[in-house]
Amino acid sequence: MTETTDVGQLATPRREFAAYLRGLVTRIDQGAGWFGVFWQRDPEGLRACLDGAEVPPWDVVEALLQDVAAQYGPDRADHEAAGARTLHRAAVRAHDAAPGGRDALLAHLDAMTREQRHATERRRDLGRLLDSATTYEQAESARRDLAWARDDHDRATARITELRYRLQELGRVVVEPEPQAPPRTAASDGSAGPATGAAEASRPAAEPAGPAKSKKRRPRGSARFAGLDVETEERPAPDAPLPAAPATATGARFAGAQDETAPAPRTPRSLDAAAHEDIAATVGTLLELRAAARSGEAHILLVEAANWPAARLPLLAAELHRAGLDADWATLLWEAASLPPARLVDAADALAAAGRGADGHQVLRQGVGRPPEVIGAAVAGLDADGRRREARILLDAYVRTRTPEEAARSALCDPGRLVPLVLDAARAVTDERHRDVLHALRLAGHAA
Repeated sequence: MTETTDVGQLATPRREFAAYLRGLVTRIDQGAGWFGVFWQRDPEGLRACLDGAEVPPWDVVEALLQDVAAQYGPDRADHEAAGARTLHRAAVRAHDAAPGGRDALLAHLDAMTREQRHATERRRDLGRLLDSATTYEQAESARRDLAWARDDHDRATARITELRYRLQELGRVVVEPEPQAPPRTAASDGSAGPATGAAEASRPAAEPAGPAKSKKRRPRGSARFAGLDVETEERPAPDAPLPAAPATATGARFAGAQDETAPAPRTPRSLDAAAHEDIAATVGTLLELRAAARSGEAHILLVEAANWPAARLPLLAAELHRAGLDADWATLLWEAASLPPARLVDAADALAAAGRGADGHQVLRQGVGRPPEVIGAAVAGLDADGRRREARILLDAYVRTRTPEEAARSALCDPGRLVPLVLDAARAVTDERHRDVLHALRLAGHAA
């Protein structure tokens, strides 16, 4: 977005979030990590967010929280994330409700869809380049550019999900399927810029991010950071998404999380009368709130429902669809993605067991957008508690949707336990992903 509104004139939620963001960056090393990368690649866009002229996408905030995790530990980052998410949601609601907000969202959604396609083609091209490399230097250069390209694709995908959610919050559901992925991965040229994936946070900020392409025009903030008023770059269309878990359950319920020794997936449990009454009452209340345009109260009710026992979610989904509240189900899934990792797996498991595998995969994909250290600790905890199938489901979703460097970093909190699990999960994705993760682990000194 490229507005020039003075910070003092911003709506209170946006002003509060900008103040929070400024406070956050004063507590981290501004010359390293993601802040350093963002500042190097798009200082104008970052400055606009700190000034409050723009509200950054959530993935940008999440990347900065990874800087917090690197400096103060994952517990501090988790604590910080709860308040950050609340302030961010309030800020984007204020932004989207302003005049022209919906049109800006639609323009940005179109730009991000093109960005996703561009990243798909770029990844494919770089994959071919890596295969044909004849020297170590050529291979390393291609791997570096491919890592950025994968990150660009992941960030574009995350922003598409976020933008659709925000459009639904405005009461206008946009159904725009993601382009089908080509069979081979490739990457983008770094146009996702400052919002680039958290996976590269360990890369020195001064390291080149891949060749930049020429643009028609680059408005302040641009698609690479947070801008909603965007003309995208003129460049080859980009990459295929990473192989995604199928909508229907296979193996240990979600694609690569297969383990013959793991317990069989749980079957759906029948709900008691109290659960049926709660679900019916919640849907009825939502209908009343929506009819009265009391969206704030409706949102609170959905947040509460997202924290219900996982076994209730499939029936709640069915009842919401029956009542014509599809947008509310999308909101609830978004909120469920914030559940603690073990409960996140339970929710995805319950949905898949009830035949809602696509919803289960969606909530997993959104839910694993957390710092690698947090995911690693959660997987190690589940595995230590004997919940090996759940640990593999969570790790599979993470390895599939994050970069190889992030996957490797997720194993560092307990290498003896996690390195084999990470490599197994990567092997279940593709041979290429296994090679890349193995290479990242070797660089970290944790694989032979």
